[in-house]
Amino acid sequence: MKNILIKGDNVAGLRYLLEERSLRGKIDLVYIDPPFATNSKFRVSEGRSSTISNSRSGKVAYTDNILGKEFVEFIRQRLILIRELLSEEGSIYVHTDYKIGHYVKVMMDEVFGIENFRNDITRVKCNPKNFKRIGYGNIKDMILFYTKSDKPIWNEPTEKYNEIDEKRLFSKIDKDGRRYTTVPIHAPGESLSPKRFKGLLPPAGRHWRTDVGILEEWDREGLIEWSSKGNPRKIIYSDEREGKRVQDIWQYKDPQYPVYPTEKNGEMLDMIVRTSSNVGSIVLDCFCGSGTTLKSAAKNNRFWIGIDASEIAIDAVKHKLQLDATSLFIQNMEFIELHDYNMVVKKSS
Repeated sequence: MKNILIKGDNVAGLRYLLEERSLRGKIDLVYIDPPFATNSKFRVSEGRSSTISNSRSGKVAYTDNILGKEFVEFIRQRLILIRELLSEEGSIYVHTDYKIGHYVKVMMDEVFGIENFRNDITRVKCNPKNFKRIGYGNIKDMILFYTKSDKPIWNEPTEKYNEIDEKRLFSKIDKDGRRYTTVPIHAPGESLSPKRFKGLLPPAGRHWRTDVGILEEWDREGLIEWSSKGNPRKIIYSDEREGKRVQDIWQYKDPQYPVYPTEKNGEMLDMIVRTSSNVGSIVLDCFCGSGTTLKSAAKNNRFWIGIDASEIAIDAVKHKLQLDATSLFIQNMEFIELHDYNMVVKKSS
């Protein structure tokens, strides 16, 4: 498998991947950050990007002028092709905003099936602003997460506990200064023939969470805490936990000095790539912009495919990937220009 960077219209690019590269059902993860129907022009000037719609300086990176029903249909055409490329274990994340995202969600229910909708993720994108407007300040956008089937790739993501989390979730401290909490060693559901642990049976209507032999081993290792009334609970130390489960509100703010308009947070893409793909998976971004998705795929040992029609975007991708050109998942790249669906010019790099 070669990494592929395609310059051209992404409908033509997606059809090319389906029909010429035989990648139907072989892509495990798609992340796209398409235009948000803002009716804006996004420019780059002297290596810095501008997201001000009325800016007249710099080169236009792309124009976001497809609106309303036409925009939803624009995205739908591409999602239909993406669905054909996704593997049965595949996932798609569509980054959108509060103005158009709910219409996109209804359309995605149709394309991928409402049963495959997983999350409407809120992404905090910036610090609070004090612009005067009728309405509350907007500091977030949204990511719609769908899977191809009910058995997707899923590598459970966790995030580190902060100091407040540790004090709240692990409120006890042992003689060595380690923070811990305790959890019951029994669970709902009555066992027909329960065994005794230290002479005790589980409470009525409950059963031991694990084999009695394991409970006895935990007790010998000092991992069972006995209350003053003789009730046993399992000790869980904070420093032995990988972290807390990731929820559906993400604090991943945009880069302060982006090199390309609407450039997204690299750590967010790293997390998505690690969660919804495996080492050696193929990751696709057909609105690849500056290449943040592609770089995250490469650094996490996934193959990648990027598509964008903007010359500025293609140059930004090449520059971003050259920053870590020692990786085999970056070196092995094929560059393709699609002038139209029937005419393909290939260049290798």
